[in-house]
Amino acid sequence: MNSKREDVHEALLESFKKLILKHNFDKITIKMITDDAGLIRPTFYNHYADKYEVLEEIFYNDIFKGSKMLIENKMPYEAIYYMFSRIESNKKFYLQAIKITGQNSFEEIINNNLIKIFKNLFNQYDINNSKEKFSVNDIAEYYSRGLTFIIKRWIEQGVKISSRELADKYKILVTNSLDDIIHALT
Repeated sequence: MNSKREDVHEALLESFKKLILKHNFDKITIKMITDDAGLIRPTFYNHYADKYEVLEEIFYNDIFKGSKMLIENKMPYEAIYYMFSRIESNKKFYLQAIKITGQNSFEEIINNNLIKIFKNLFNQYDINNSKEKFSVNDIAEYYSRGLTFIIKRWIEQGVKISSRELADKYKILVTNSLDDIIHALT
């Protein structure tokens, strides 16, 4: 059973999700969020510092929480597919969220969470690369930037291909060398 605090928290998240479908992110105010949730403005600050924190929590709950569980069970491709399928099922929300730029942008929030996911993945396999030229942090950032680009481009193009098809294409990219891909295309 949810506590009153959890209910208020959820009401704020749901209010924000509804508002972003109707308004540009920059135009959404804390007052709009609390009014829509049937709460007073100071209540918001008992839960969040700002609307960017709300956005981050929505992304985490919607995309990354389930992915984290799959990573912890050494299921990286299923985790990637899960992320894509969550975006696809909430397409309207993400078509609006992609427009958030600048500090705390859609891209930055996604990339930062993906870095954590990839670091977690490497930790699951106990990768010790003390002899390698790249650190785990470097490799995690490399893969997170690539995946962030793919997610961003997919949403910008209107989520026109299915999450399954995108996951299959992504798997081809990460399981083949650049030479393999060049030779396959020529």
